[in-house]
Amino acid sequence: MKPVPSSEAANCPPEETQALLDDLVRLAVSLGASTAIPIDCRSIVVEDHLAALCAPPGCPNFGSAASCPPHVGGPPWFRALLAGFHWGIFFKIDLPIQAMTGSQRPAHFRQLHHIAARIEKAAVEWGCAHARAFAGGSCKELFCADVPTCDVVQDGKPCRHPNVARPSMSGFGINVFQLMETVGCSRVSPPARMGPRTHPPSPGWCWSVDDAV
Repeated sequence: MKPVPSSEAANCPPEETQALLDDLVRLAVSLGASTAIPIDCRSIVVEDHLAALCAPPGCPNFGSAASCPPHVGGPPWFRALLAGFHWGIFFKIDLPIQAMTGSQRPAHFRQLHHIAARIEKAAVEWGCAHARAFAGGSCKELFCADVPTCDVVQDGKPCRHPNVARPSMSGFGINVFQLMETVGCSRVSPPARMGPRTHPPSPGWCWSVDDAV
């Protein structure tokens, strides 16, 4: 393990946790992530106004899925969740901006969900019983576009894709651009044709590892 200056030691995970985080980073990259980085969950910035952008006319998927507002707890719920977590994994997939807005966009966002879900599953299997994954994009749009409604929202039935669909960070007010700057990743600017009420595409997503590691 890389030596850590004494001034930084207090902010670094213990050796056992570091080994687990390293394993999860390798898993993320093996699944297709361009970059995966351990993060201190205290560096995740949550802002109410970002979650509010999901409301009409901001996002066309508002209310269409159980993992999107107004069916999620939003920033208050996520802040409470973060209080029980310490370490996490930030990962991203590098893509040209055209790929984030064109016809291939759903496929790329599905890949994000698949990676996040696989990392979460591995973390749980490796001892992080409360690990939670978050991705980007509405799961209704990405996984259930061929059906008129979300089974969970419409009829209270189980999710059709529980093993891959994960909540979008947008609905919880997570400042993804700030998170990317915190971990030292470059960010992209949204295309000029995107309006101020829409969510700019971002290649970065994260999930958290609990203190029980």
